[in-house]
Amino acid sequence: MAEPSGEVAVRDPDAVIDDIERTRENLAQTIDALTERVSPANVARQTLSEVREKVSGPQIRMVGGAVALVTVAVVAYALWRRRR
Repeated sequence: MAEPSGEVAVRDPDAVIDDIERTRENLAQTIDALTERVSPANVARQTLSEVREKVSGPQIRMVGGAVALVTVAVVAYALWRRRR
């Protein structure tokens, strides 16, 4: 690195190699984490999990129950009118 005075700082070659190896290892871990995060199978699994979590909520269950009740009532009414 250059010093503010314009001179280049001298570093121990072994320290530079150690720094490069640490940086390389950090980069490899970051790439592995990103690969895991954007894997299509993992994205699908995560999305499915989120949908299941939202659908199992009490509000959605109430709406689903109401829709089922209305559907049964409409079908029953249609069958009743057909028999008359």
